[in-house]
Amino acid sequence: MIYTITLNPSVDYIVQLDNLKTGLVNTVDEETKMAGGKGVNVSRVLNRLGHQSIALGFVGGFTGQFIEKSLNDEGLTTKFIHVEGDTRINIKLKNGEETEINGLSPTISEENVDKLFEQLSQTVPGDVVVLAGSVPKSINQSIYSLILNSLPQGVQAIVDTKGKALEETVKAKPFLVKPNHHELGDLFGVEITTVEDAVTYGKKVQAMGVENVIVSMAGNGAVILTKEAVFQGNVPVGHVKNSVGAGDSVVAGFLSAYIETGNLKEAFQTGIAAGSASAFSTGFCTDEEVQSLRKQIAVKPYDDGGGQKE
Repeated sequence: MIYTITLNPSVDYIVQLDNLKTGLVNTVDEETKMAGGKGVNVSRVLNRLGHQSIALGFVGGFTGQFIEKSLNDEGLTTKFIHVEGDTRINIKLKNGEETEINGLSPTISEENVDKLFEQLSQTVPGDVVVLAGSVPKSINQSIYSLILNSLPQGVQAIVDTKGKALEETVKAKPFLVKPNHHELGDLFGVEITTVEDAVTYGKKVQAMGVENVIVSMAGNGAVILTKEAVFQGNVPVGHVKNSVGAGDSVVAGFLSAYIETGNLKEAFQTGIAAGSASAFSTGFCTDEEVQSLRKQIAVKPYDDGGGQKE
């Protein structure tokens, strides 16, 4: 079974208006309300690619009810823990450029956290746990590493987060982490602008105990560092329409293919295809779109420029 954990889900309120006038009343041209959160998005894309998962995390209030109903209507299985207060609302304002205003998270009690650990104690060898997104301020920022250390042996963990949570997670030696180049740079206090930089610092993450590292680099494609090799993949040709959920789609695409084939290289290729397909659409990718774009992606051994391939 695949479990996704979203500690800090949201209702994403996406509004489009052509001419924003600050200090005055504005009327939106288009609007969308949808359940959001990185783990939620991973479950959503996995479902589209033919794999069931159970979405875990914390929800509360009328916004939490909206999230549960929306995901259930999409055919997803959820086992959220209900908390006091309302799940946050994140505003994504599009008017030529995209501005995000993230709402405040509800307080998560120790009792709530204990219930999550109780749920995860039911996992068995062969299960996969995906931990994705930010950690609410009311929760110990080391919770991801605490979760990883509590999982039964044989349960694989994939983590997509940033900042302090990523720093703590690396120490717990997960199966895979997927930072983008900004998040990887923040981890080491550097700016990563090239594939070479991504490989250099990805290896530092591996040296800390992480088995596999995917670094996504927007238009420069992505790299994956495994135990045996380093591979580089390009992004297919297309027009970016949507930034929401592209990174989450990489995780879901990778996981769906890895479950089917057990091949890290093929899973990496599918992950890039899924991330690109979501970026090229106004919503999330479909399996047909992923398979189509996959043909445009070449995954090859990384060459350091000196003729040395890894």
